[in-house]
Amino acid sequence: MKTKPLTTLPAWKALTRHRQAIEKLHLREFFAQDKRRGERFTAEGAGLHLDYSKNRINAETLRLLRQLARETDLRGKIAAMFRGDKINSTENRAVLHTALRAPRNAVIRVDGKNVVPEVHAVLNQMADFANRVRTGKWRGHTGRRIRNVVNIGIGGSDLGPVMAYEALRHYSDRSRTFRFISNVDGGDFVEATRDLDPTETLFIISSKTFTTLETMTNAHSARTWLLRAFRGEAKAVARHFVAVSTNAEKVSEFGINRANTFGFWDWVGGRYSMNSAIGLSTMIAIGPQHFRALLAGAHAMDEHFRTAPFARNLPVLLGLLTVWNTNFLHAETVAVLPYENYLKRFPAYLQQLTMESNGKHVTRDGQAVNYATGPIFWGEPGTNGQHSFYQLIHQGTRLIPCDFIAFARPLTPLGRHHDLLLANVFAQAEALAFGKTAVEVKDEGAPAALVPHKVFSGNRPSNTILADKLTPAALGKLVALYEHSVFVQGVIWNIDSFDQWGVELGKILAQRIVPELESRTTPKLKHDSSTNHLIRRYRKMKGK
Repeated sequence: MKTKPLTTLPAWKALTRHRQAIEKLHLREFFAQDKRRGERFTAEGAGLHLDYSKNRINAETLRLLRQLARETDLRGKIAAMFRGDKINSTENRAVLHTALRAPRNAVIRVDGKNVVPEVHAVLNQMADFANRVRTGKWRGHTGRRIRNVVNIGIGGSDLGPVMAYEALRHYSDRSRTFRFISNVDGGDFVEATRDLDPTETLFIISSKTFTTLETMTNAHSARTWLLRAFRGEAKAVARHFVAVSTNAEKVSEFGINRANTFGFWDWVGGRYSMNSAIGLSTMIAIGPQHFRALLAGAHAMDEHFRTAPFARNLPVLLGLLTVWNTNFLHAETVAVLPYENYLKRFPAYLQQLTMESNGKHVTRDGQAVNYATGPIFWGEPGTNGQHSFYQLIHQGTRLIPCDFIAFARPLTPLGRHHDLLLANVFAQAEALAFGKTAVEVKDEGAPAALVPHKVFSGNRPSNTILADKLTPAALGKLVALYEHSVFVQGVIWNIDSFDQWGVELGKILAQRIVPELESRTTPKLKHDSSTNHLIRRYRKMKGK
């Protein structure tokens, strides 16, 4: 059934008029008009504090955004996702990453079957295996302990585990080395394994189908690397490889014991899978107890999202503000700026989560959209970014909303470091919002010729997310916060946030080109003139 076009909804039209009415107001004026704005435009949920007061909005903006959420049936869509409806319409699948962190007594049905017992069965299998590796009960082919764990995957099978490992490194088993291989570029594999002892190395091959080109190319290189050390003794594979997959036949053909295969389900998208068996490397690194705390944190945010009123609902607020900044203020990107070095891979993780989810050009019913969707997400940890790209954010010509993420207590206290770090968080958000006028610059005694260069326009929106400390539970909450914010945006834009057809075409074309590059004889090329030229040039450079 076709839905009413978004731009024809009463709330959308009202927001368009409202934007015109307030577009000339500066954040200085918003704060001057409401002395308690910085306290009132905040929300708490699942232990996270969100300050969204530095957005170019007022109470009427928020009212109209909530009205837009009602007119697009956001509450109904939230309920449909949580109860297991097949809301991934183009693939006819349920969307139940929330089931991965549901408590044992929960009941969530897919096609009439409660999936929660299966989820916890896999979690128990993971915990048993992780404990055996951590305690030394699981040993390699020669009887040596496993001291190196290498996760081989790509996309969500890599970005989730590597982000979680870096974020929770403080809690990890420091007696082991953890590496992550994803790129089909051979350099990735060579550098990840260069200093590892094969007799002490365990590979986790993460591929749902066990056919993913990049993953299986690296997996077979790992197998060759291992067997070279064991003089071709094939039974060594079973002691040094496990699989996260649903293709038991392919796993067995590779030489992995089916008992060491960890399954997951088609109602979990790759970019939403870090809480599934895809997180096996995370569990080995931090232990089952901390992994379950990660799940509990995500579940706490799930429940907040499912039940909290929209006016105090963190994912809803974050999602609606992204819609406002994207569609009404015409911002094209969002900078995610964690002031916590352990979160250095979090922006890269969010790139896939947000851009693969909402980088869509048609609605659920296949109609071309006539509004922007899916802003570009990017970022780096503070304070490094301040000496890099912040110049453009402060004084460039593009509007770049920012999400600052910070923690009240450091994991590694060191002198004044943390106070200096947090001072920079608050200062950057303040500078972006209020800037510095020409009068203020002149009053500081700047020469007239320098005044224009030292003016900061301000009026640049940001959110600040504060938590107590970066624990496994806090990471789970942050991940779920952004997952649900993405969902909110997708509902408003009437797009399917859970398919990813856009990744297919390039992969299909690559499969056609591979034999043309490898052919011993000159291939008959039928591409465009540019692609044909590049293939011929490459072959010539290789001496073919």
